[in-house]
Amino acid sequence: HMVHALGLILIGVLGFHFPKEVIYLPALLLIGGVLIFSGSLYILVISNVRWLGAITPFGGISLIAGWLLLAFNLYRSI
Repeated sequence: HMVHALGLILIGVLGFHFPKEVIYLPALLLIGGVLIFSGSLYILVISNVRWLGAITPFGGISLIAGWLLLAFNLYRSI
């Protein structure tokens, strides 16, 4: 959770130096990934609703896709 929050801060700083098209989709993927991945785990622990464990990997995939897309977009824009 903390590492991805720092990544979102980094994306905010990069927004001053790169066009919106470079950082917009990776930012959305990271925000969605944090909400789905961490949120589902928090709710799972608090409420013991077991089916939330099945959606947690989708958040992880979103986080990985966000980081990879950010790296690709930054490489392509340089």
